[in-house]
Amino acid sequence: MANILLTDDDRSILKALKIGLTSKGHTVTAVANGEECLAQVTYGTYDILILDLGLPDYDGVDIVKHIRQFSDIPILVLSATHLESTKVRALDSGADDYVTKPFGMAELNARIRSLTKKYAKLMQHSQTTAYDRNNNDQPSLKIGKLTLDMIHYGAEFDGLPLNLTAKEFEILAYLAKNTGKVCTHRMILNDVWGDQYSHETEYLRVYIYRLRKKLNDGQGKYLISNPGIGYSLNLD
Repeated sequence: MANILLTDDDRSILKALKIGLTSKGHTVTAVANGEECLAQVTYGTYDILILDLGLPDYDGVDIVKHIRQFSDIPILVLSATHLESTKVRALDSGADDYVTKPFGMAELNARIRSLTKKYAKLMQHSQTTAYDRNNNDQPSLKIGKLTLDMIHYGAEFDGLPLNLTAKEFEILAYLAKNTGKVCTHRMILNDVWGDQYSHETEYLRVYIYRLRKKLNDGQGKYLISNPGIGYSLNLD
C-alpha cells in the first residue's frame, strides 16, 4: 500500500478521496494548495503525489515542473479538463499519469498501483552498487548505435549516455526488442503502462517526442511513425 500526498482545493473531494483511499489500505496526507504541496514533497517522504491542476495559488503544471527539478516521485494528475492539449501539457511537464473527473475509485487505485510499482522498480535499480553497475556480466541489449543496460536502466547512443526517465527507457527497450517491426500503440501502452492505458495514445506522442529529442532524431529517422498504427525503431 502507498503513502500518498493528495492535493486538491476542493475540501469535499479531499475528504471523499482520503476516505476512499484509506479504505484501500493507503496512508493519505491531504493538502489544499500548491504551497503546502511543494513543502510536503520537499520535506516529506511519499510514494506518489495525486495533484489537482486547478489550485488557488499555483498552476498545477508549474508545480509539476518545479517538482521535476528535484524529485522523481510519481505524479498522478487529476483534472476536470478533458482537453487533449491540457493532458499533453501536463504529461510533457513531467506528470506520469492523468485522470479526468469524475472517475471511479477502482480505476484510481489501479493507476496508483501501476505507478508505485514501476517507481519501486526504478528505485531498486538506482540503489545498486558501483560494482554492480560495472559488472560486464549484466544483461544488455545492443542494436546498432544503441546499447541498453536492462538491469540498471542505463542507455547509450552513438557512444554517448542517454539521460532517460524510467518510462522513456521502457518504451525504447520495447521498440528495441522488436526492432524493425511496427509496434502498435496498444502494444506499447499495454507493455509500458498496463492494460488500462491501451487507448491513451497521447501519452505515446509525448514520450516519443522526448525520445527523438534525446536521440537527436528530429526527422524521425530512427523512431519511425506509422500514422494511425504505431511506431518502429530502425537503427540500420
